[in-house]
Amino acid sequence: MNEIKTENYKFFSHKDCEFFPCHKTGNEETFNCLFCYCPLYALGRECGGNFEYTENGIKDCSNCMVPHSTGAYDHVMSKMGLLMELVKEKGKE
Repeated sequence: MNEIKTENYKFFSHKDCEFFPCHKTGNEETFNCLFCYCPLYALGRECGGNFEYTENGIKDCSNCMVPHSTGAYDHVMSKMGLLMELVKEKGKE
């Protein structure tokens, strides 16, 4: 049985989107829209992205290209364990 090997699911570019690109980029051809909204935002400092906290304590990801890079899928998947721990129900009370 031949196994089909593909990695096309790791990259998606929605050039018809009215917000494309939503971040400044040097190369629109490699801008990945797969994680339009970053699933790692809730990880705070553990997300691995280039972010800052505002004076009000809000996480500002406007300078972060991690979820929009060609390696975004692998990075997000590497952090899913942390994300699952964050939302895991800690016993029923």
